Amino acid sequence: QVQLGESGGGLVQPGGSLRLACAASGGTFRSYTVAWFRQAPGKEREFVAGIRRDGNQHYAESVKGRFTISRDTAKTTVHLQMSTLKPDDTAVYSCAASGSVILSSIREPRAYAYWGQGTQVTVSS
Repeated sequence: QVQLGESGGGLVQPGGSLRLACAASGGTFRSYTVAWFRQAPGKEREFVAGIRRDGNQHYAESVKGRFTISRDTAKTTVHLQMSTLKPDDTAVYSCAASGSVILSSIREPRAYAYWGQGTQVTVSS
């Protein structure tokens, strides 16, 4: 059973960048789809980006062109590079993984079996 741990959150000014990391322990991401979700106060959790076992990437429309999800060659860490950050990007960002996510469910939190604790991202001047 893989365990997930996020890092890299913090306070950044609008227009700035942050790089989040989701590290696997007790296993690798080799056989998993890994995704990032975020939840702002008073809002529902929403899909941000996901990377499938075959390396295909998927993004929410709100972050396309600004965020990039990637996986290291050892398949133990998934990164979320966030650029041109906006105040609306402020949220707790969590990574999730599962070995059995079908394409039509990649944006659904209920499709993921394993979750990290989350890391706070605050975009403010």
